[in-house]
Amino acid sequence: MPGLCRDCLTTLTNERRCPACGSPRVKTHPELFDLSIAHMDCDAFYASVEKRDNPDLADKPVIIGGGKRGVVSTACYVARIRGVRSAMPMFKALKLCPDAVVIKPRMSVYAEVSREIRKMMDELTPVVEPLSLDEAFMDLSGTERLHGAPPAVMLARLVKRMKDELGVTGSIGLSHNKFLAKVASDLDKPRGFSLIGQAETADFLYDKPVRLIWGIGPAAQESLDRAGIRSFSDLLRWDQEALTARFGSMGYRLWHLARGQDKRRVSAHEPMKSISNETTFFEDTASLDILDGHLWRMSEKVADRAKAKALAGRVVTLKLKRANHKTLTRRLSLRDATQIADRIYRTARGLFDQVGDQGPYRLLGVGLSDLCPEDQADISGDLLDPGASQRSKAERATDEIRRRFGSEAIVKGRALR
Repeated sequence: MPGLCRDCLTTLTNERRCPACGSPRVKTHPELFDLSIAHMDCDAFYASVEKRDNPDLADKPVIIGGGKRGVVSTACYVARIRGVRSAMPMFKALKLCPDAVVIKPRMSVYAEVSREIRKMMDELTPVVEPLSLDEAFMDLSGTERLHGAPPAVMLARLVKRMKDELGVTGSIGLSHNKFLAKVASDLDKPRGFSLIGQAETADFLYDKPVRLIWGIGPAAQESLDRAGIRSFSDLLRWDQEALTARFGSMGYRLWHLARGQDKRRVSAHEPMKSISNETTFFEDTASLDILDGHLWRMSEKVADRAKAKALAGRVVTLKLKRANHKTLTRRLSLRDATQIADRIYRTARGLFDQVGDQGPYRLLGVGLSDLCPEDQADISGDLLDPGASQRSKAERATDEIRRRFGSEAIVKGRALR
């Protein structure tokens, strides 16, 4: 059985402990050196960066998010053990974990660390498909001759470099397609290294719940439940025509995924089409005050990501999901592109006001699309809002102050709602 020491990168056979360094972190698998499609997912990325920058936080529960009336963006594993989850209201998170250290997100810092990780991935393969700041697919097919080592060794080297040079950890999923690589990366977090080989695919999937599929949310799960589909074995009992007739394009996709089939290629050159942020509330809410606070924080996150990627967008989208799972989407095309949080927020708030009182809501999201380079942003100004130019200048000045003195140097009042 081929094996690999994840600490010193020694390749070995059948040993449970590395003969070179004595480490027990040995990975063995029959197809270890044959698989080449990978998914790398950083472990509690934002919290890991904060702990790296402040060693006093190393053993403490850390929550990244808003104030007491905000929500959790992410939490370290110490806090997750206590039951804290992303999108949970902050007051509930603090009830579960009253000794948590709450930190406002520093998106510019996280984006810089993300760029360094991307450079490391680009050294392994030109075929890197980023999904967000902290995760990406990689296709390492044909790279063994270049590096003198199989993909598994190079991936172990990647996460070792991330830890040694950047102070953050990641989990690797390695398989023969994108679907299974992403599934594998979640199997053993944090600092996981999991494989799903060709030979074991059918047996591995057979008794797994369908919620394992990326994109199966509560509404889709409810539809599948009504059809008696809860596991992959349930899916296998349906033929392709019946699944497609019942669920449309999702049914066609489910039929193939139930058999471990995914023909999507890792795409390095597909341009980013949109930047968005959304959250599912722990409890449905119709409170305008709470929803407005979320709108601002989401607009700020979208703007921060756009600025980090030197992009702007011409279309602002508002997404709402009601308690009955009905989704409402509203879009507005701007006169010219923007990356300014204030403008995104005001546009999204205007769209929200058009929807009227149709709550309570279980989900809220803000997006920016029709993207372009940032040098095309906010050129003509807003003739209907003379104060927009001044607010834009103030936001740029705020960005600079936060870069120099930290994300909490200036906080808008509405961010605390």
